Amino acid sequence: MTTDPTRAGRREWTALGVLMLPLLLVSMDVSVLYFAIPAISADLEPSGTQQLWIFDVYGFVLAGLLMTMGSLGDRVGHRRLLLLGAAAFGAASLVAAYASSAGTLIAARAALGIGGATLMPSTMAMVRTMFTDPAQRTKAIGLWSGVMTAGIALGSVLSGVLVEYFWWGSVFLVNLPAMALLLLLGPVLLPESRSADPGRFDWPSVPLSMAAVLPVIYGLKEIAADGRHAGPVVSIAVGLLFTLLFVHRQRTTVSPMIDPALFRGRGFAPAVTLNLVAAFAVMGSAYFTTQYLQSVLGKNALEAALWSLLPSVPIGMAAPVAAALVKKGVHRAHVVAGGFAVAAGGYGLLALAGTDALWLVLTGCGVLACGMVVVMSQITDLALSGAPVERAGSASSLLETGAEFGGALGMAVLGSIGTALYRDEIPAAAPRAAHETLGGALAVADRFPGLAATARGAFTHGMHGAALTGAVLLAGAAAVAPVLLRQVEAPAPAPEPQPARERAGT
Repeated sequence: MTTDPTRAGRREWTALGVLMLPLLLVSMDVSVLYFAIPAISADLEPSGTQQLWIFDVYGFVLAGLLMTMGSLGDRVGHRRLLLLGAAAFGAASLVAAYASSAGTLIAARAALGIGGATLMPSTMAMVRTMFTDPAQRTKAIGLWSGVMTAGIALGSVLSGVLVEYFWWGSVFLVNLPAMALLLLLGPVLLPESRSADPGRFDWPSVPLSMAAVLPVIYGLKEIAADGRHAGPVVSIAVGLLFTLLFVHRQRTTVSPMIDPALFRGRGFAPAVTLNLVAAFAVMGSAYFTTQYLQSVLGKNALEAALWSLLPSVPIGMAAPVAAALVKKGVHRAHVVAGGFAVAAGGYGLLALAGTDALWLVLTGCGVLACGMVVVMSQITDLALSGAPVERAGSASSLLETGAEFGGALGMAVLGSIGTALYRDEIPAAAPRAAHETLGGALAVADRFPGLAATARGAFTHGMHGAALTGAVLLAGAAAVAPVLLRQVEAPAPAPEPQPARERAGT
């Protein structure tokens, strides 16, 4: 009896479990400060601007460096970059946990973003390297997508529990055991993978890529927070200008950071586009549902976080079901379209919620999340399958960068729609704070009888408008996906040309 060399064995599946640790922590760090920030503010006394940077610098650095780190991993080796990133992430976590000033914490969060930017594309690229059998790769990427989605939900809950029983620095110290385990087991279990002929690294593309990504994401987030100023629009315009310069550089330089040939691969460009739409839907809904649980239903922060875990329960089944359907012969395009349709139904449920509809909102969130995990797992598998194995880092970094754009765009567009509808229903005589946010209205509601109920109703109405917009968008994506993917089918299992790849210890 012989063993199929293209199929992964126990070693690869164990290695996948090790890779899930850094992925979980990187995704958790997006939301891990939600409940820790009051304690941080009391201890370090940051200014308003410093507090914003404590929140945002991690995501900004992460988004700005994804393409750089993905391309770098293709050249120097994904295992090497992963282990370097894990060491940096662990060291930055230690500095953040014991930061004695706001400036130190901001610097540590920026360093965490650098480490996170190395970890995310490296983990996905190594999944591509270890799982060459299409069916196994689909299953592995489904697990990857589920862990990524669950980590964002778990981050806020973990921070609430840790701050309740320990001090705020503990939310960073939990990173250390996982990173230590990765550094210990990674050299033994993980294969090295890099391009055999990578060419020179295009250093001018690094600042160009950051200048293309950061202003756009910053502008979109500012529009979601307060879209009445010209500054965010100017920021987006600057970012788009640098995007054109970056694209021109990639098309004309001898050794580009992102090979334009990736977009000529079967299904890659549609996959990046549909993944952006999926991220739009996920982050756009989160903008409303977290506020709904706390400010409309009156849950405290920890209660709201614990309730928000319930929609995550069925997520673990979504990707395996999608993979099973593809394995049984259902065309991937139809599975993706079905995922978008299910997610549109989740938004439809949110559009029906009143001001006291906890279970309806949780159900809507769960249905939406399941649909999006189906889409993201299949799209990720499609994109990586269509990319050469030696360009897996670049391909995964483009997917993740697109997701960052989509998430910011979702918050900006749906947030702006909800805010406009909310402000339209607040009485003109109400104070300015009440017109700005629901939280502002509740803060002054004791001086204005009836304002609290009016503001909660106005916010819920705004959520309805945003949810209907999201449902229409996802229904459109469900209709378009089969057209974009109609000629893209799961590749047949076959040995792939091997890049410079070596097993640890051999």
